[in-house]
Amino acid sequence: MEAVGYSSANTGLLLIDPYNDFLSEGGKLWPRAKTVAEQVGLLDHMRQVLAATRARGIRTFFVAHRRTAPGDYQDWEHLSPAQEASVKGQIFARDSWGGEFHPDFQPVDGEIRVHEHWSSSGFANTDLDFQLKQHRVSRIVLIGMRANTCVDTTARFGQELGYHVTLVRDAIAAFSPAEMEATFEVNAPVYAHAILTTEEFLDVLPPCPEEYGAGR
Repeated sequence: MEAVGYSSANTGLLLIDPYNDFLSEGGKLWPRAKTVAEQVGLLDHMRQVLAATRARGIRTFFVAHRRTAPGDYQDWEHLSPAQEASVKGQIFARDSWGGEFHPDFQPVDGEIRVHEHWSSSGFANTDLDFQLKQHRVSRIVLIGMRANTCVDTTARFGQELGYHVTLVRDAIAAFSPAEMEATFEVNAPVYAHAILTTEEFLDVLPPCPEEYGAGR
């Protein structure tokens, strides 16, 4: 798989669902994610990828699930099982701590918070494609949660729209090893242009501007 050519001119980091409910002790979904997240070093690898792309001027797009609010999904004709669970458990509830981003993954100036998605795709019924095109992004790098739902679906949709898709496999987690295997061993090899570890991804990034200047 091709894994070269990332730059601030053509690459966007998609940081998917960095909510406290997913990533923080006390989050509603953290007990289900914790084992896999700790096995892959999720939080540290997410921090490393985010820091490295920011240092190189690669823009971050925060791709967040709908924060559950009163009246959501009421009288919907085709409510999915995941949406039913969100309503019942008030996952990512609006105006709650669980519905806030983890403190290590907060947008800074110039970064984009995409319209929230209602199901699994960060592209469906949002402005993600529009925002990426307006910022001249042709390569998307995905990290965050959850491997077999929002990450997988967003990545597939991105490939269908013509983007070069990279998954950083140890900066992504799920609720079980089986979900990780389904994503990285079965699904992603069919559509992703690159599946890399954090170390591999950092190795193919261009030097930071200050590093380049120091070596001249």
